[in-house]
Amino acid sequence: MSKVVRCVIYARYSTDLQNANSVRDQINKCETFAASRGWLVIQRYDDRAMSVSIRQRPGYQQMLAGVEAGLVDVILAEALDRFTRDQAEAALLLQRCNFDDVEIHTLSEGHVSEIHVGMAGTMNALYLKELARKTRRGLEGRVKDGGSGGGKSYGYCVPVGAQGLPEVGRLELVPAEAAVVQRIFREYAAGRSPHAIASRLNEEGIPSPSGRHWKQNTINGNRLRGTGILNNELYIGVRVWNRLEYRKSPDTHKRVSRLRPVDQWLRVPAPDLRIVDDLLWAQAKARQGTAARRLAVATDPNMASAAQGLRRRRYLLSGLLRCGKCGGRMTVAGSGASRAFYCANAKEKVTVHPPGIFA
Repeated sequence: MSKVVRCVIYARYSTDLQNANSVRDQINKCETFAASRGWLVIQRYDDRAMSVSIRQRPGYQQMLAGVEAGLVDVILAEALDRFTRDQAEAALLLQRCNFDDVEIHTLSEGHVSEIHVGMAGTMNALYLKELARKTRRGLEGRVKDGGSGGGKSYGYCVPVGAQGLPEVGRLELVPAEAAVVQRIFREYAAGRSPHAIASRLNEEGIPSPSGRHWKQNTINGNRLRGTGILNNELYIGVRVWNRLEYRKSPDTHKRVSRLRPVDQWLRVPAPDLRIVDDLLWAQAKARQGTAARRLAVATDPNMASAAQGLRRRRYLLSGLLRCGKCGGRMTVAGSGASRAFYCANAKEKVTVHPPGIFA
């Protein structure tokens, strides 16, 4: 009696803008192919509206788990790029399958070997690079024409057109949020700290940009990177694009941002999006400059800034503990030989814990 070949099918499509029936069609074609080979399809995995650049796709990871458990003889997909477009990831997939005596088959490439991985991986890498170049060119043209290059800052929303569809590339003011932005600038210019401003906004129940709690970093941000309410030049009617460059980490497969040289930034007037007048903006920037100079003066013997010199040490449970009351991160405080964990949200007054609840 011939051995039954256990086959699993994997299907994927990238974005919500693509046809959701794509997965169904991919699976149907693969089932027809498997039947022609006499393979028994024991499972079908899929990932919908998920980019191939995301390694931790649920369906993909479940498929790999089946391979490692010895439950699979063949994995089948429409094409190799349904699994991955990354040459290194494709090679790793092939190595895993070879180790577990599992074959990879696709409708496009047939029985996948090292040659297919090398050639398809190179072509996919070139495709992604060219796609990124064209996308970037299109975004630059949109920004130069007065449109948005992506992202949505607090105080704005994407308008909805007559057909009920969002008008991509356009922004309009949200009056209630714009009033909060003006208030933050006024209070900061008047001497109130970002921590105090955030605490008061939370006490009044005003939603933050994330829809949860205000934190001081939401307001203060990073001056060089233009993050935080106080550093967003769109509030004075200037759209800044190309400030950051993004690259994918080879270890985590996550995007990491890097600051581009100032001469590569693109600044385009957007007067209809102004929220803060020039005088208030200048007052806030002056106070930021004073705070930065004061911080730069306070250095330790190694010439590290005060923030670096006071940076907390990492402990065994750093980044792992969560508050049982609000789910916020736990951090360490104390001096001398003893240390204690406390809820960072409670300290910043973004949540209110009942009396006597330390964590």
